[in-house]
Amino acid sequence: MTDDTVAAGVVGVGSMGRNHARVYADLDGVDLVGVTDVDEQAAERVAEQHDTAARSRDDLLAAADVVSVAVPTQFHYETARAALTADTDVLVEKPFVADPAKGRELIDLADRRDRVLQVGHVERFNPAVRTLRDIVTELDIHAVSTERLGPPLDREIDDSVVLDIMIHDLDVVLDVVDGSVEQYGAVGTEDCRYANANLRFDSGVTANLTASRVTQEKVRSLTISAADCRVKVDYLDQSIEIHRSSVPSYIHDEGTIRHRHENVVEQLTVERTEPLQNELASFVEAARTRSGPVVTGEQALSVLELTLALDEAAQQTAAGGHPVSTD
Repeated sequence: MTDDTVAAGVVGVGSMGRNHARVYADLDGVDLVGVTDVDEQAAERVAEQHDTAARSRDDLLAAADVVSVAVPTQFHYETARAALTADTDVLVEKPFVADPAKGRELIDLADRRDRVLQVGHVERFNPAVRTLRDIVTELDIHAVSTERLGPPLDREIDDSVVLDIMIHDLDVVLDVVDGSVEQYGAVGTEDCRYANANLRFDSGVTANLTASRVTQEKVRSLTISAADCRVKVDYLDQSIEIHRSSVPSYIHDEGTIRHRHENVVEQLTVERTEPLQNELASFVEAARTRSGPVVTGEQALSVLELTLALDEAAQQTAAGGHPVSTD
């Protein structure tokens, strides 16, 4: 790190890693010093696009101050461990790791080496979610529901729909709702491309989450039912609506009395920006200032453990077992 310029690299240039390289190349105060991938030709193509170098992994870790780890999940632990051992700050794409015990090892290693370890739960950096965080402390929340739906993708996905996409909403719900999850359950289809999960927090708040890879409409939404309002968040439009009910009134009209109860809708102002750009800018700033990241390893580990439990429950029902509900 020289003159406040942060040297950044990307390990893994698949669909997500390519976007990390693009954003780093455009960020102020960041020098994209290279990319690496087991597919050397893919790394060279991405490097050429962003006027940087395709390097070996060890060479990249030696040259970079920060790296994004965007390899398949089963390689997260080994790759992040190599980066931390090289004294490089690390952003690991979600899910954090395949095995929670390995995640604990990475957290401890980062602490010992005084390295920043951030996990890529990108929806935390969605402007609509950031705005929601500003108002959520004022809400008396009763329930939360989420939908993350879409059609089948034209690429191979190793993770189930719970591990691949529901995990985003679990992270946001755990961040927004106070308290601990005391009960959960989940069901899923045989191919694990559709799943529904429910949570109950010790505060009494309930949450219902649906994720789908078989729905012919793209939906990314979160709804909060609170004591005096209903809050609707659209991740795609980056918008927030607050629905409130006015005081009911009675109208006299030519000798008749009519009941009127209007709904009031507030549209909050949300400045639209790219979540990934916000995420990587935040990560770079944490590295530059040696401060804690927005999404810590500890938080990501809690999300991962719950996600794995829900995935197991959903797959059990998909295999013909009984629905799981665990205290």
